[in-house]
Order: sequence, then structure tokens, then C-alpha cells
Amino acid sequence: MIDRRLRVLQAIARHGTVTAAAEVCRLTPSAVSHQMQALARELDVVLLEPVGRTVRLTAAARTLLDHATELSAAWERAQADLAAHRAGDLIGSLRLSGFSTAAAVVAPQALVLLRERYPALRVQLRESEPARAFDLLAAGDVDIAVVVATPDIPPRSDAAFEQHPLYAEPLDVLVGPAHPLADRDAVALPEVAGDPWIVGTPGGAYHQLVTMACTSAGFQPAVAHHADEWDTGAALVARGFGVALVPRLAELPGRHDTRRIPVAGPPLPTRHVLTAVRAGSADRPAIAAGLAALRHVCATELPELARGSAGG
Repeated sequence: MIDRRLRVLQAIARHGTVTAAAEVCRLTPSAVSHQMQALARELDVVLLEPVGRTVRLTAAARTLLDHATELSAAWERAQADLAAHRAGDLIGSLRLSGFSTAAAVVAPQALVLLRERYPALRVQLRESEPARAFDLLAAGDVDIAVVVATPDIPPRSDAAFEQHPLYAEPLDVLVGPAHPLADRDAVALPEVAGDPWIVGTPGGAYHQLVTMACTSAGFQPAVAHHADEWDTGAALVARGFGVALVPRLAELPGRHDTRRIPVAGPPLPTRHVLTAVRAGSADRPAIAAGLAALRHVCATELPELARGSAGG
């Protein structure tokens, strides 16, 4: 019901270039340019101004985006209100997105609960990085995203989305069996400041998380290797190539001999996990059921982590 060109304009605002917006909207850059030119002609305003290889949104475009956000939220609320007029069991589809650990630990349990309570509801899970999850939400490709709070996701104040704390997960130090701290029950993060570090690919959520944790502890990690899979990281740590930070819920392969040591803070490195939905959509029955299932799983299976998110 909402003009798809407004979704494209929102993508340009989030990503800053026509090329990036085209990628997330599954269009060609020329198609995006043509759509924006047509929209500008229809509205008789200038929407985009070229600035080098990027574009800048005009004041008119910002005004249009404000109205587009309100229209999108109103349409989501309308669908929620209309659902009250439908009788019978909850049917239709619900699409969830989650980063690796949430997709492996939290989301599947929520899916089991939904299957038991609403057998006619079709539920689909999609693994994705947090920043990508917001693109999927905005495009209407997923309904609920479970994301890590990192600098590259929209701020909690972004009116296009509703974000709420789900759980707060401590990070543990991972060392090899020959490491001097391997027999410790706890370790302060500055104690491994001089070690080589194994982190994720630059720009990824895990890389940002580790960098922020080390910076908060007063040092920059000396990066020796990049690994996005826990299997790869654990293999390197086990063989003495460096140390790493791993989330408490992350399952490590048993074939790699490593030692997982809780961090004694402060600062206590923690990743804050949120649920995100499109603004106005939280009361749609399927989405409300999905959010309730996620909260139930965290409250019953991860009570300490769920309590830790209460102030997040």
C-alpha cells in the first residue's frame, strides 16, 4: 500500500549512496535513479543532490521521509487493527531474522513454542548480520529481527523501527591450554591487553563488539588474525595464535582444546541483544506472538541474561 519508491528513498537515507540502496532493494543503480527522478517530478521537488560519488538528501526529501515513516507505521497499525476482525486460529506467516548465536540458541526454541501454540502459523528463520537485518525489516522481508546493539545499526530513537532489550550476554576470554592464564577462574581484560588477538572481519558485529570491549578496558587489541566462525577462532586460540572474546552462549567445537574464562570487571564486556520490528507492527497478532515467544524463552531458559537486559 505504501509507494515502493519511498522504501528506496529510505534505503538511500540509511546507506548514503544509490549503489548501496540498489543492492539492499534488489534493484540496479539505474533503476533507483530513475525511480527517484520520477518521484521528484511527480512531487515537483528536488530530492537528491550529487556530492562527489554520493548523494545528499535535500530538505524536501527529509520532509518526505518523515511522512513516509508515519505512513508506514500507520499502515502497520491498520493491519493490526484489522486482525481483530478475523475469527479463528492464528494463521499466516511470521519471518524472523537473527545473528548466528541467537539463530542457533534462542530463536529455535521460540519457533518450537510457536509451533506448539499456533500450529497453523508458518514460521521462517533467516540468519543475518544485525545491520542487514534492518534492511530486511525495512523491505518487509522479515517481521522480527534479533540483533546485537552495535554502532552500525539504526539508533533506538529511529522512528522507523521499534527496538527493545531482550537479553544481555557477558563475553568470556578464550585462551589456549598453554596460556599463562589458562588455570584462572576469572581474568581482568587488561591482563590480556598485550596478547595477539583474534577478532572478526572489520565492519562486522563481532569485530565491533570486541573492539569496543577492549577500548572500554583501556587498550586497542593487537589483531593477529580475523575469524568470523567460532570453529576457526577456537582452532587458532587452541594452538596459541592469540586470545579471543566469545559470547557466553556461543557453542565452541569440542575438538579444539581451549579454556573459557569469565571476565572480572569492571568493565564487564557485554553484548546487548535487542528485538526490532517495523514501527507500528508490534501489535499484529503473529508478530506479537513471536515477540512473546522470544521473551518467554529468555525468561525461562536464560533468566540471568534476561534480567541483565532490563535496564538496556
